[in-house]
Amino acid sequence: QVQLVESGGGLVQPGDSLRLACAASGLTFSMYNIAWFRQAPGKEREFVGGIGYSQITYEADSVRGRFTLFRDNHENTVFLQMSSLKPEDTAVYYCAATKLGMRVVVADYEYWGQGTQVTVSS
Repeated sequence: QVQLVESGGGLVQPGDSLRLACAASGLTFSMYNIAWFRQAPGKEREFVGGIGYSQITYEADSVRGRFTLFRDNHENTVFLQMSSLKPEDTAVYYCAATKLGMRVVVADYEYWGQGTQVTVSS
């Protein structure tokens, strides 16, 4: 059974940093690109960033330069390091897995985690 479990969300102030983790099990980790998506209330789920097994990353324009992805292939875990957080970054953050390579569309992802809430507020 494939599981993706996110952790690390919370309430932070604007300008703060936060690191999310996505722990994967039940799949051959090396075969999957892992991505982060987010969904704010009343909005569609949107792509944040993704990373391949070789550590090649791709990020959305809205977070490039502030968010960084890296993966620990021994621990089957992907991290989303977020810095200079803004109130508009407030959302539920989901990790997802795909064998299809570097994709930014929700429908291209096979497995999803349950999400973790990130709230940026003063």
